Amino acid sequence: MIIASQKRKENIAEYLLYMWQIEDLIRANGLDIEKIRASVINPIGGEPETLRQMSDWYESLIDMMRREGVAEKGHLQMNKNIIGNLAQLNKEILADPRFDDYRKEYYKTLPYIVELRAKAKDEPVGEIETCFTALYGVLMMRLSGKEISAATAEAVAQIARFVAMLAKCFHLDEEDRLFTPQEKK
Repeated sequence: MIIASQKRKENIAEYLLYMWQIEDLIRANGLDIEKIRASVINPIGGEPETLRQMSDWYESLIDMMRREGVAEKGHLQMNKNIIGNLAQLNKEILADPRFDDYRKEYYKTLPYIVELRAKAKDEPVGEIETCFTALYGVLMMRLSGKEISAATAEAVAQIARFVAMLAKCFHLDEEDRLFTPQEKK
């Protein structure tokens, strides 16, 4: 909860990857708040009020996951909305001739996106979600100690550079510093 709030303010990409990890953590604990309290919340320690707030936050996420039908797989609507907002912003930036550096980074990334989408076994997703899925997959591989090929590392490095630019643009846009209000499409 505290980490999520901080990441949301600082870096939307890190926030989204963190929230996907939280979704998986909740699933790994069987959507059981008591297991989450025992394995996640209580070991952190701290003030009782902070622990209660964390517990409430996890309980609300568990409830949303159940209501939205993502108890076994998928992402919460609030996380899907962020992907949608990022995809829309990407489209707006690509259409604006002032963002040449961004466009160059996008086109360097596009072959990797196309390749990943071609390999996708599930339902096809948009370009931005494909980027986040790749970043999350490599994060999970690293956390589990699995080796990553040089080609994968190269692809993920390029995707990460692109996503970092998009995340920076997102926060500038939130502060109305990317486009002037009348330019916003």
